[in-house]
Amino acid sequence: MSAWRQALVDHDMAVTLIESGAWLTVAGDEAALSRLPRGNWIGGTIPYFMGQEGGVTTRGQLFVTVLDQFAGHVPFVKVHDADTLPQVCLEAPENGFSLLILPAFSAVHGAYAQHAPSYEDMYMKPLVGWVAGVHLDDMGQRRPKVVDGTTGRMHEDRAVVLHVPLPDSLGADVRIVNLFEQGEGPRIQFEHDGFEVRDCLIDGVRTPLAAYLQERRHDTRLPLVADCNGAAVNVSFRWVDATQGQVAFYGPVFRGIEYRLARPFAGQYHEAFSQAGADLPEAQFSCNCILNYLYGELEGRRTGEAIGPMTFGEVAYQLLNQTMVQLTLSLR
Repeated sequence: MSAWRQALVDHDMAVTLIESGAWLTVAGDEAALSRLPRGNWIGGTIPYFMGQEGGVTTRGQLFVTVLDQFAGHVPFVKVHDADTLPQVCLEAPENGFSLLILPAFSAVHGAYAQHAPSYEDMYMKPLVGWVAGVHLDDMGQRRPKVVDGTTGRMHEDRAVVLHVPLPDSLGADVRIVNLFEQGEGPRIQFEHDGFEVRDCLIDGVRTPLAAYLQERRHDTRLPLVADCNGAAVNVSFRWVDATQGQVAFYGPVFRGIEYRLARPFAGQYHEAFSQAGADLPEAQFSCNCILNYLYGELEGRRTGEAIGPMTFGEVAYQLLNQTMVQLTLSLR
């Protein structure tokens, strides 16, 4: 069964949905979000989407996910800074799920990326979401923001979360779609946690990472991949500066974790992603990574039934990169 409806809509339709009193999540360009009335919604800035007709970049339309409220089970909104964010799972309903939106490159984004796996009750209650961003032409000029629609306030240094209680007859399931797996190359480890590094340990030998990647002529569309208890977790490259000897990532690397460079695709990136997306069932919530959108050349292409914002990071409990995240509801 589906209690949700998702669609890329125009401004008037978004306003109609908000004024109906429905509980919503909304993704859109900052100017489009700022024109929406207060109501039962949370949102985040992004102009990239997988819509009903395929991938699209738009500053005018908004992607809306509508939740039908279950009788006696009312969703509620919380706003957190980096200090209070560890409460996100503790405050979540015992049966239900939570939708979290974080502004990219903020302190709260960094705190969540580095510490979420250790939050109390993490992995005990379904938690999904995404990282708000900006149009790539606006990088360095505008900052990503989230919106608490109940107050109308925009935040560039806070996270917003919508907690959704469910009746006992329903359960929520989280699915992660990851195209990548570890390659056959050497083990890569780091001596410090963080989003930027200079040196790493290549099979135990300290090595400048930027020089190593340049020497291998590594295609930085292919991320680092860690094997975390059988699950592949990506760390995507943001930039590599061989001159300065620095490498930056979209998510943090952690000391004590073994990484390898991802195995290359047999075919084209967009072919691999289109094939993976074509096999997915329809979900109640879905988001996808902006890197998949760009590297997979998904503008104008469809990814099966999966639609949603194309984001600066995905949340499936912890922060992820270069994945698709879905949430489905099912009868217990």
